[in-house]
Amino acid sequence: MSAIRVVLADDERMVRTALRVILDAEPDLEVVGEAATGAEAVSVVRGLRPDVVLMDVRMPEIDGIRATEQILGTMGEPPRIVVVTTFENDSYVYDALRAGAAGFLLKRAAAEDLVQAVRLVARSDSLLFPSAVRSLAAEYGRRQPEPLPPWAARLTEREAEVLRLMATGLTNAEIAGRMGVGPATTKTHVASVLAKTGARDRTQAVIAAYESGFVSPR
Repeated sequence: MSAIRVVLADDERMVRTALRVILDAEPDLEVVGEAATGAEAVSVVRGLRPDVVLMDVRMPEIDGIRATEQILGTMGEPPRIVVVTTFENDSYVYDALRAGAAGFLLKRAAAEDLVQAVRLVARSDSLLFPSAVRSLAAEYGRRQPEPLPPWAARLTEREAEVLRLMATGLTNAEIAGRMGVGPATTKTHVASVLAKTGARDRTQAVIAAYESGFVSPR
């Protein structure tokens, strides 16, 4: 199995160095590039096409939110982006998630949490820190008034249940066990939820569920 290729984007060299040391120590992870500004991150990612990007929220030239938008909006098969931040309860973090980031990670996270986060988003089968995402949605989400958006009516009963379970942070395997169906069936339901909500990935589907009022973050 090939290693997960990672790009580090942070304006602090010491932070990038520390992240590189941690990730390169793992046999299944490889840091293939670095960037010190948001604009440089966009260029490096387009050139190297990594699997995962660790993106600082606040950087010179353009911030991590705009860099995330540019990467996801211009690449056919974009990488998974995890925003790295000092404070988890931050409107910048929520804006980054709305822009398409797959999750976020605190700069003070333990080395093992960093490694697992990269592996998790590369697999794309769960949310990073679902309770924190729910808290962010409760504080910064822009929930629409009734009625619910058109996509909600297009979900089957099973798909609606899958979306609600996704919002709790369950993996596909956990959802399958909860619903009493096979993994392949769950994967099909998740794919259908993403298609009907117009979401890039499960994080975006959950954000859409919170902001529409389909799922309550409280």
